[in-house]
Amino acid sequence: MSTKSPSELEADETAQKRAQAEQFAFDVDAPGLVEVTNESHENPTDHQYTVAIDDVTDELMDCTCPHHVHRNAYCKHMAVVETATDDGTLDVFPSEDDSETKPEDCDCDGLDGFPCWPCVRTGRKELPN
Repeated sequence: MSTKSPSELEADETAQKRAQAEQFAFDVDAPGLVEVTNESHENPTDHQYTVAIDDVTDELMDCTCPHHVHRNAYCKHMAVVETATDDGTLDVFPSEDDSETKPEDCDCDGLDGFPCWPCVRTGRKELPN
């Protein structure tokens, strides 16, 4: 039995329907942080938000979109990330083996041993102290 009120359940259903009806692109910025871009808009870059996922429980925690920020509500971005992670199409917590893979935009070779930002962001390398 759900502990959510009928209005909360209806909001969840609306978010799920919007997540299914619109086109989204994903980018895992760092483990547990998924940048979601709504490609259905004329200017998709104006509709990019980050969804955070708890690394222990795998529960959706937060989204930077106005709907979630101002209403603390389950949003379509959270719904689409939940669907993508549940069906295995999106790996938001890469295994140790995956972290050794050089990011496509890696530029470490030209930095005299200093790690580039893409490698730091993905956890492949750490910044020196």
